[in-house]
Amino acid sequence: MNSSKAMRNAASLLVVRDAAAGMEVLMLQRPERAGDLYSGACVFPGGVVERCDRTLYVCCAGVDDRVASSRLGVPEHGLEYHVAAIRECFEEAGLLFAYEPGGEMVDFDRADAAALASLRGGLQAGQSNLGEACRKLDLRLAVDRLAYHSHWLTPPGLPKRFDTRFFLAIAPSAQTVRHDEGEAVAHFWLRPAEALARALEFKLRPATRRTLESLTPFATADECHRHTLALRDIEMMMPRQGRGSAGPRMLLPDEPAYAEIARLDPDGRADVCYEIEHGVAVRLSERVIRVTAPNGNVMTGPGTNSYLVGTKENNEWAVIDPGPDMEAHVEKILGAAPGPIRWIFVTHTHRDHSPAAAMLKSLTGARLYGQRAPDQEWQDSAFRPDQVLSQGERVSCGEKTTLRVIHTPGHASNHLCYLLEEEKTLFTGDHLMQGSSVVITPPDGDMTDYLASLQALLREDLEWLAPGHGHLMNRPHAAIQKAIAHRLMRETKVIHALRDLAPVDADSLLGCVYDDVPVRMHPMAKRSLLAHLLKLARSGIALERDGLWRFR
Repeated sequence: MNSSKAMRNAASLLVVRDAAAGMEVLMLQRPERAGDLYSGACVFPGGVVERCDRTLYVCCAGVDDRVASSRLGVPEHGLEYHVAAIRECFEEAGLLFAYEPGGEMVDFDRADAAALASLRGGLQAGQSNLGEACRKLDLRLAVDRLAYHSHWLTPPGLPKRFDTRFFLAIAPSAQTVRHDEGEAVAHFWLRPAEALARALEFKLRPATRRTLESLTPFATADECHRHTLALRDIEMMMPRQGRGSAGPRMLLPDEPAYAEIARLDPDGRADVCYEIEHGVAVRLSERVIRVTAPNGNVMTGPGTNSYLVGTKENNEWAVIDPGPDMEAHVEKILGAAPGPIRWIFVTHTHRDHSPAAAMLKSLTGARLYGQRAPDQEWQDSAFRPDQVLSQGERVSCGEKTTLRVIHTPGHASNHLCYLLEEEKTLFTGDHLMQGSSVVITPPDGDMTDYLASLQALLREDLEWLAPGHGHLMNRPHAAIQKAIAHRLMRETKVIHALRDLAPVDADSLLGCVYDDVPVRMHPMAKRSLLAHLLKLARSGIALERDGLWRFR
C-alpha cells in the first residue's frame, strides 16, 4: 500500500502567553468522533491548508512567499502554511493574528466585534473568504509574528495522512479565546509541564507530546518565541507504528526500534515489534536474520543478538556471535536457519557472546572463526577458533555475501567487527551498543585503543549497524561520532575533577565524573573510569601513586 497518496498539507499554531505560574500554551480538545485519530485528544489549533489560502498572500504583512518558502525549505508556497495556521486559529480558537490599519494587533474591544464574529462564522460555514474580510475591514495578516517551530508527518499506514508545519506565536494581549464548539469542545491554557503530567487525561498524540516537551525549558513567552525564531535546519519528524507487549503504539525517531521498523515496514503495516523478542527469528534483510538470547540484564540489555548471514541462492549460512552457553538459544538459532550452518564467527570472547560456539559447532560441523581469548577475567577461555582472523581478511559466505574483518580493540583486545560488504552493514558486537555506552575494563580493555578503533570506522562506507545488543541502527557515522564525543566529554570531566580534587582516589573521582549515571551502575562505570585514567597516564597528563591520582 502506498499511503502517501492520502497526504495533505496542514498547519498548526502554538500560541503561548505569560502567566503567574510560568509560560502557558493554548490547547484545544477535539470532539469524540468514531474513526478519528484525534478523537477526544488535546491538540494545538490547526488544520489542513485550503485552496483559498494562496489567494491571501496579498493580505500578508512582513513576509512574502519567497522568504516563507526559504524558511520551510520548500521551493514555493511556504506562505500558505502561515496563512492556514492563522486562519485555523481564528476559526477554532477565535484568536486573529492580524494588524489594524495603524499597525497594532487587532483589539477586539476596539474593533468591530460584530463584524469579526460574523467573519468567523462565515469562515466556519465556508460561506466567506478571509481575504475578502481582510480587505473589507482593512486588516493585514500578521504572518511575521509566526516563528517556524517543527515539521511532522502522519505515520504511513493510516487512511488520512498530513504533512504539518508547526508555528509558534505570542498570544494577542487584547483578545480572548473562544473555542468554536465544533472542531474544539473545550480549551485550556496550560504550562507545558502540566499538560505532559496530564497526558493520559488529555490523550496526547506523539507529536503533541514531543512538542510540549520542547516548550518546557522556557520561563517566558518572549524567551520561547526568540528561541524558535533562531531555529534553523528543522528536520521532518514522522512517527512509526509498531506492535509490542504494551499493545500497538507510535514510535518517534529517537526511540531504539524506530530505524528498524522504518526499514522492515516502510508502508505502515504495524506488524514489526518495537521490543526485542527472545528466540524470535527476525528477518532484517534478504541476507540477515536475528535471533536474541534470553540473557538480558544490566550489562547485556535486552539480550545477546546472534545473526544468521547467508543467501537463498546457495542456502548455506553463517552465524555471528552464537551467544551464551544456553542450549535453548542454540536450538532457536538452528530452527531459524533456512539451510545448513557452515561458518561460525565470534566478535570477541566475553561470556555472553562466544560460549555457545562449541555446542553449535558440534551440532553442525561448521568452521569456527575469531581470535583466541586473552588470559583475563570474564573471558571464554575454552574458545578455540579453527581459523584466527586478522584485520582486512574476507570470507565468502555464499553468492554476493562477503564478510570483511575489522579488528576493533578497545572493549576487548581480541574484538572484531564484521562488515557485510554487499549491504554495508557492520556487525558491531560490543564495540557499539544501542542506548548505552560500552564498558571498557582494563587491563584487556583499553580506552586509547577504543577511541582509535572508533575513528577507524569513520573511514568505512557504512549504512547500518547490527549491534550485539539491541535493534538495527541507521546513520552509522553519526552513532560513531556520538560515541567518540561521549568518551571525550567523560575524559574532560576526569581532567576537571583531577584539577579540582587531586590527589584523589578513584572512588572519590567516580561520584564527580559519573554524577549523571545511576549509583547502581557505578561499579561498571568505575571500570571505564580506570580506563580513562590509564589513558591520561600514558599521555603524561595523570599520575597514580599509592592509590591516589594527580596531575603530573
